[in-house]
Amino acid sequence: MDCINCENCKLDTKTYFCLAKNDFVINEQTSTIEKVRTGWKKGVKEYESHRRKIRKEVEA
Repeated sequence: MDCINCENCKLDTKTYFCLAKNDFVINEQTSTIEKVRTGWKKGVKEYESHRRKIRKEVEA
């Protein structure tokens, strides 16, 4: 079973189809990406003024 250089194994996906093996392969070496929350948080300097501005717009 020699590699035929289809480059499917180099796509860095969890599963891919290997033409040399004629089978699907599960790659356990892929890195997992953690979700990061972005946006306004209480630790941000302008959080309170932004929150008050949004609340004022909602009430009006």
